[in-house]
Amino acid sequence: MTRLLLLLCLVLTPGLAQAADTARADALLRERDPGAPAAIAELLRAHPDDPAVRVLQIRLMIQEQRAKDAVELAEDLVDDAPGSGLAHLWLGNAYGNRIGQLGTFGQGLMAPKLRRAFERAVELDPGLHEARTALVEFYLMAPGIVGGSVDKARAQAVELQRRDPPRGHYALGRIAQQEERLEEAAKHYLAAYQGRPDNETYRMTVGIVHQQAEAWDAAFGHFDAWTREKPDAAAAWYQFGRTAVVSGQRLEEGAAAFRRFLALPERPGQPEHKHGWWRLGQALALASDKAGAREALQRALALDPGMAEAKAELAKL
Repeated sequence: MTRLLLLLCLVLTPGLAQAADTARADALLRERDPGAPAAIAELLRAHPDDPAVRVLQIRLMIQEQRAKDAVELAEDLVDDAPGSGLAHLWLGNAYGNRIGQLGTFGQGLMAPKLRRAFERAVELDPGLHEARTALVEFYLMAPGIVGGSVDKARAQAVELQRRDPPRGHYALGRIAQQEERLEEAAKHYLAAYQGRPDNETYRMTVGIVHQQAEAWDAAFGHFDAWTREKPDAAAAWYQFGRTAVVSGQRLEEGAAAFRRFLALPERPGQPEHKHGWWRLGQALALASDKAGAREALQRALALDPGMAEAKAELAKL
């Protein structure tokens, strides 16, 4: 028996080790850790034909803004693994990352490819909820001539709600928001967040839709609760301050929120500090502190001399 267990360990350990290495590289990618490229390169050397490892490479290229390279690699992966839903998902994501870099004609040619990639991903793996969510976004945002359709978006959202209720609520909230049914959108986003309270996208969207609906008390309350729970939540501090600016209310607290935001380190995927200085300048200007506003806006321009928003605000002073 002991010998059999030893043999099993020898057989299974390489696969387990690869899975652990792949999970580690995935986590590094999600955190945008500087160690991600080396971890992925090591995996590629050991497992050059593994679709999961090649997906990591595509994701890295997208993060590095190498959109054209990501598309080429994703197309090759789909050719090599046509039955992989994950490969088609990341082909669609690669197209989505690339399409904004093209002119109108190029976008028109690529949009149907993008749609087909996500549709094929769902056909191959109906449980690949990320692909279904991407389809909702495509159908919702694309013009009808390339396959956009609110009805199709709603059908996918309803299916998502059946399979993964928080994702489904989020998708239905996106549709309601697009149709300017903001109260309904807020309810769906709140349900998504309550169902998955660790998802910061859902949590942020609840506050954003409160802002859009000019439900200022709800927006302030939402972001205030978030910062009390997580004092290092930079984006929540920023959005509390933004609520003050766009509403013209609680300006002193809004300025303090921007200062808290600026005291935290910049992180990928969050507002940049130049935007924090610009918004702080706006808050101080609204509070009639012209000297403070001027200093804040100059700090924004020191970070980005070409920042049009800061220049325009400074010109008002």
